[in-house]
Amino acid sequence: MTRLQVLLVLCLSMLLPLPAVARLAGPVEAVHTGKVRDLVEIRASRVLRVLVNQSRNSSGEVQGQSIGVEYHRLRAFEQYLNSRARDGQEISLKIIPKAKDQLLGALQRGEGDLVAPGELLDDQTARAVSSSEPIISNVPLLLVGIKGERRYTKLEQLSGKTLALPAGSAAGEAISQINQKLALHKQPPVKIEWVDPSLAVEDVLEMVQGGIFHLTIVEQPIAERWGKILPKLRFDRQVSISSPGEEFWFVRRDASMLRASIDRFLTTYKTPSDQDVAFLRIYRRLYQVRYPLARADRQRLEQVRPVLQKHAKEQGMDWLNLAALAFKESSLQPNARSGSGPTGLMQITPSAAQRVGVKNIESLDSNVQAGAKYLALIRRKFFSSPKLNERERMAFVLAAYNIGPERVQGMRAEAKRRGLNPNQWFFQVERVAMEQVGMGPVSYVNSVNKYYLAYDRERASLEPREQKVAARK
Repeated sequence: MTRLQVLLVLCLSMLLPLPAVARLAGPVEAVHTGKVRDLVEIRASRVLRVLVNQSRNSSGEVQGQSIGVEYHRLRAFEQYLNSRARDGQEISLKIIPKAKDQLLGALQRGEGDLVAPGELLDDQTARAVSSSEPIISNVPLLLVGIKGERRYTKLEQLSGKTLALPAGSAAGEAISQINQKLALHKQPPVKIEWVDPSLAVEDVLEMVQGGIFHLTIVEQPIAERWGKILPKLRFDRQVSISSPGEEFWFVRRDASMLRASIDRFLTTYKTPSDQDVAFLRIYRRLYQVRYPLARADRQRLEQVRPVLQKHAKEQGMDWLNLAALAFKESSLQPNARSGSGPTGLMQITPSAAQRVGVKNIESLDSNVQAGAKYLALIRRKFFSSPKLNERERMAFVLAAYNIGPERVQGMRAEAKRRGLNPNQWFFQVERVAMEQVGMGPVSYVNSVNKYYLAYDRERASLEPREQKVAARK
């Protein structure tokens, strides 16, 4: 490459927009280095604090069964350390879930002793952090779409396309490099849609299969693992996104004894042949969201929109939350019936309707009124705390709508006892739900959340023009 070409690449790269980071609003968090705990201090405390990626792919556990790829390895490491313990200094693991892009910062602050991300994670910008020997080597990134849609064979074909990526995705830097090459040929860049923080990598894959997102990029082991759950996914292996990477565990740089123990352990560890048995059995029928704005579904939504908006407004709600719940409960069918008692668009029970003063739930209007008023009751009575942001508040309300508010409050108390955030359902309190009652309520909230996000992406086309004009006034 000539000097002129190099200068051109640098100039064009400066003009490219910086990638957005999907995170909740708040002040920038300063990194303060805490005291380093090496293996001696860890054994003395008898607790190894492990910071894990909150993705269910890497760190999930359902009713005592490990389904996260890192859980098997971490439990084996726990056994390895305890087999070498002296004077009864056996260690137990304390699992601390964090968003992927917050893991290394938490390690630097001393909030944990070990980071086990289960995905590619770049530590070049992290101070005082040391990586283990590779957990997995030669990990390529795969372009993932849905079967039946256009297949891609060359990077240039991605020009102008949009990729959905979760926060911390290893594909972010790769796309920046691709866009520099496209700029040299005066081609439009690849666009990145950084998804909502409530979505992990497996959620993005499910939404690709459902047609809500069209393309994403993930590590090959993750793509292939979830391909067994999501059979409509398509992997475009001919597109070389970037050079293959390596997955690591991470410790503080001064924790040399812990780092040495990890490396010795990794030389002996072999992945169990049955590692994914529970994963496949538990998840196979759960990840089935579909596109809620296909032609027939959009027409049904338009028919019930006025009544959804009316009762959402009366209860101070976003009408798309009601729409997402109705799509999950009844596929927007006002005449839906369930043998166990739930009725109509909102699939509300007569007893729940009576609690909010609605006696007849047979008509569309009264059914939606009862559903909206019951949701508002749950919100007002159990989840009105200002410590909850609105997205998390709605998640708790949905979980309570599904399994009862008292039960959800009990899960929040247990989450607080464990050191989890009791004000965050996604990836925090939901972990208690997964362990206590299984994936039912977790899958329920996740599905409604994804339908809401799908609607919200197309809000402009779903709300009538006169309503937008009135809102501007």
